[in-house]
Amino acid sequence: MSIDEYEEYTEPGTGPGRGRRRSGVARGLQAFSGAVAAGVVVLALVVIGTAYLGGRRGFPGPGAMSVGAHIAAAVAVVVAQRFADHRRGAAAVAGSVAVFLVTIVLLWTQWWG
Repeated sequence: MSIDEYEEYTEPGTGPGRGRRRSGVARGLQAFSGAVAAGVVVLALVVIGTAYLGGRRGFPGPGAMSVGAHIAAAVAVVVAQRFADHRRGAAAVAGSVAVFLVTIVLLWTQWWG
């Protein structure tokens, strides 16, 4: 084999079309939606723990509907955030907005409603 048969080495993720970076606003939106998604997951774990402890110690805790809503919301925000993390442009913004919308619906229906 000659040297002409080898491909030029490039860093992973730096091929054609990969050099574009997200704008500061898009990165900030994505970072904030990631923090919100992590908060929803932690909140779901707290609700699950409270339901478990309530059942074991005989005090009323969140019901099955509330636990299910928190688990469903946690799964939805993780999927939406992953989508946003792996896309660019409007698709990434849509994923971040989905995280915010699911979080608002969860808080409105389970905490403020």
